[in-house]
Amino acid sequence: MEADQVLDGLDPEQLAVARAVRGPVCVLAGAGTGKTRAITHRIAYAVASGVVPETGVLAVTFTARAAAEMRTRLRALGAPRVQARTFHAAALRQLGFFWPKIVGGPLPRLVESKVRLVADAARTSGLALGRTELRDLASEIEWAKATQTRPEDYENAAAKAGRAAPLGPREVARVFEAYEELRREHNLLDFEAMLELTAAVLTEHADVAAQVREQYRYFVVDEYQDVSPLQQLLLDTWLGERDDLCVVGDPNQTIYSFTGATPGYLTGFSVRHPDAAVIRLVRDYRSTPQVVRLANGVIGQARGAAARHRLELVAQRPDGPEPGFTAYDDEVAEASAVAAKAAALIESGVPAREIAVLFRVNAQSEPYEQAFTDAGVPYVMRGADRFFDRAEVRQAIHLLQGARRADDDAAMVVAVRHILAGIGLSPEPPGGGSARARWESLAALAQLAEDVAAEHPGATMADFVEELRARAAAQHAPELEGATLASLHAAKGLEWDAVFLVGLTEGMMPIVYADTAEQVEEERRLLYVGVTRAREHLALSWSLARSPGGRKNRRPSRFLDGLRPASPSLAAERPPRRAFSGPQPCRVCGQPLTAAAERKLGRCADCPADYDEALLDRLREWRAAESREQKVPAYVVFTDATLQAIAERAPSSAAELGAIPGVGAVKLNRYGAAVLGLCGADPAGD
Repeated sequence: MEADQVLDGLDPEQLAVARAVRGPVCVLAGAGTGKTRAITHRIAYAVASGVVPETGVLAVTFTARAAAEMRTRLRALGAPRVQARTFHAAALRQLGFFWPKIVGGPLPRLVESKVRLVADAARTSGLALGRTELRDLASEIEWAKATQTRPEDYENAAAKAGRAAPLGPREVARVFEAYEELRREHNLLDFEAMLELTAAVLTEHADVAAQVREQYRYFVVDEYQDVSPLQQLLLDTWLGERDDLCVVGDPNQTIYSFTGATPGYLTGFSVRHPDAAVIRLVRDYRSTPQVVRLANGVIGQARGAAARHRLELVAQRPDGPEPGFTAYDDEVAEASAVAAKAAALIESGVPAREIAVLFRVNAQSEPYEQAFTDAGVPYVMRGADRFFDRAEVRQAIHLLQGARRADDDAAMVVAVRHILAGIGLSPEPPGGGSARARWESLAALAQLAEDVAAEHPGATMADFVEELRARAAAQHAPELEGATLASLHAAKGLEWDAVFLVGLTEGMMPIVYADTAEQVEEERRLLYVGVTRAREHLALSWSLARSPGGRKNRRPSRFLDGLRPASPSLAAERPPRRAFSGPQPCRVCGQPLTAAAERKLGRCADCPADYDEALLDRLREWRAAESREQKVPAYVVFTDATLQAIAERAPSSAAELGAIPGVGAVKLNRYGAAVLGLCGADPAGD
């Protein structure tokens, strides 16, 4: 690809980023402003214009998913050999390469979860702890290591940082020290030790440092607001005395300080690099002006150091519905109403996978799991664990590998489903909790097998296992179908058409243990992250009591002050689509329509209607074919009422088709041309 072609389609600020091919460069990028687009085009432009060879670039981000997306975009831009990795993946690759040369023997074994080793360390320290305490203690040790805190310094560091440790500081320090002793004794590496050891190897071996710095001369770090002192140490070691570095981040989205992350490296970048170019991306291409206005309102009340670097977003999308604010009597009522609204959105054309319910802590998920099950709305739980790291997925892949030489390769899909059925894949999903999460994982593998068979007729079990291996290496998880239930932290970096932010009460948002001013401000930023996940529909809600009949003494989050209607009578949510906006009149008799099917038709069910029966038959045949091709129920394409309304109105343009309730922007984009063609209209006519 020619260098100038790489710059096509960039807005002025993105173009400035792409053309700033020499560091140091600091990009302050707001939510939805196209930061990944800007930095991948910058890398591709630098490669195409001869500033740096592909193999000389190291782009670092924080999740395997983000790194995979970056690699995909760079391949499309003609730079397939650029290395885009997480900090840990880059460090492990370098350690694995140099270890045999400088130490000899195999690399120490990597421990992906600290909990078991922490349990052994706790027993050594004379402590009997439950799994929750062990998990919290493991997180505390991670924080200490990420901030370069040694066991002997933990008590003072924790007091200075205002840490709410799961045990007394002295006990934590004792377990931390025992943990490190056990880790070294058994020749183990955790993720933090891996970063530290990589930095140490580069520092102590000049020849290794020279080789790495000769290889990588051009650095890009995404999500720089989430860098920890340990990660910054490794980055400085990679750089040496050079400054060809581009960092990208958003101070407004700093939500991981509990893991040791600090926005100080981002906000202080121009102090460390006085000659740095600082470019701001504020054009929001993700969300409607209504969502953007609320996001700016939430972060506009921020205080403290990060507030001085606040980015005010400028919406680029057309208008959408206003965000809704709703108070409910109790948590059960809140969950039931959210499930009903999610069902209505699906009925109106929003795919289930484009809907998310976000809460502050995972413990809030239970009533939503139950409510979505009762409402018949499919859902998936999104947690911190990566798909291919889940126990049930590892078990399934192990069994599938054992069956890859099965004689009946032609029946690969049947064989896969048979194997998965033996470990829990049933025809219908279980009600909720861990059993439901396990089922969703297995169902995703079964669907992936069908997709592979459809795309590659004659694919064998060996082919499917190879597909799984490649996906696991790239952390390219199959897409799970259903509305997403997730914590606000787990939602970072994702986006949906419709987002429900639930449980927004004092004590939950901000969380009750946010004691310091900075901790409260981080809670505000967490809400901001939640708001900016929504493209079009956004609903914010809270419950006045925990249980039905309980005391209604809860107050909505202070972060909503001045943003929500002040009077309780005005706190009802503005509906997400016209179908909920009031009494729509029948186009035949003028009476108000109350039933959803009648509102779709635009008339009472018993009012006469004139329509082309042949057209309705054609629409039904087309829908059946789409249903088979997509492997979804027919109503997911269009409901009967929507097909009837299309047949009655026979739209002649995209605007007319889009105005029919049940079509919506998503389905108009996906099916509009085909439906207008069936109606005898020219799809390109408007």
